[in-house]
Amino acid sequence: MPFRTLVRPLALLSMMVAAFAARADLVVLQYHHVSDSTPSATSTSVSLFEGQLDMISELGLEVVGLLEGTQQTLAGEAGTDNRIAITFDDAYKSVYTEAAPLLASTGYPYTIFVNTQAVGRNGYMTWAQIKELAGREGVTIANHSADHGHLARKPGEAESEWQTRVANSLDSAQKTLDNKLGAAAPLFAYPYGEFDQALEQELVARGWFGYGQQSGAIGPEYATTRLPRFPMANAYGQLSSLETKLRSKAFPIDTGKLPDGVISDNPPTLSFPLDSGMSAGRLTCFASGQGRIGFDVVDGIVRVKASEPFSSRRFRYNCTHPAGGGSYYWLSQQWLDLSRPED
Repeated sequence: MPFRTLVRPLALLSMMVAAFAARADLVVLQYHHVSDSTPSATSTSVSLFEGQLDMISELGLEVVGLLEGTQQTLAGEAGTDNRIAITFDDAYKSVYTEAAPLLASTGYPYTIFVNTQAVGRNGYMTWAQIKELAGREGVTIANHSADHGHLARKPGEAESEWQTRVANSLDSAQKTLDNKLGAAAPLFAYPYGEFDQALEQELVARGWFGYGQQSGAIGPEYATTRLPRFPMANAYGQLSSLETKLRSKAFPIDTGKLPDGVISDNPPTLSFPLDSGMSAGRLTCFASGQGRIGFDVVDGIVRVKASEPFSSRRFRYNCTHPAGGGSYYWLSQQWLDLSRPED
């Protein structure tokens, strides 16, 4: 749908919004640990994980493989009902001991993103465990880099040095997965959710889909190398807000035209077109740690800027707009301040 400012009858606006809301989008859930004893910031308790799976079932939402779901959604071939994909980052041991048995009982497919150099270390799965899971129906093992390094180009890093570093991390991990398990899927999860445009181009050159840690659903307009996922750790995956996330709709914009998130000004400004079927008065935006923030709309372009600078390396702006039927269009922009220390 073109981004232009038109005066339309209210009934027609409602029809346009309803058409987007009725379209099937892909909601990807992101987990790390599923455990009651690992760090809370990156953990989903076992009982919460069970409750999340129960809610997906109760809502009658189909869970699909990540590659299949992504390809069909981007091609506009996914039907009319939201679908769900389940992913785990880092191949922690608790995914094998806690999450995998629960998922086996549901028959839900899922994807594990592996940083290959960590396999076999304390708290991580072994190659034997990963191979066992890879042999189960519906389980995909994918690339999370070799070393879980910060892959965006560092300040002062020569381009040639960066290219060598990134190629080694991406390609050695893919080769290891190929050798250990057979042909690896063309799926990549950015460590820490960090990426820049140059890193995106490395994925394009390899024909891989790239997944971040910014929230929201995937829609047909979305760029293949900056696909969102909803973090499901204890702080973000509570059942009180889960249905809203599961039913969320992709914001109707081309995300390839959004910035890659590497900031030059703090706080940064996010600009994006507001579809003509939307009302600025129903748009709400938030910033990490700052709550609701203001925005301006000029000639159909929304400009969002937090009131205070950020002190963290990563932070987000989230904007939502009602999509009808109790669901919301959801847009999340992750920002990256390369001047801040790495984790």
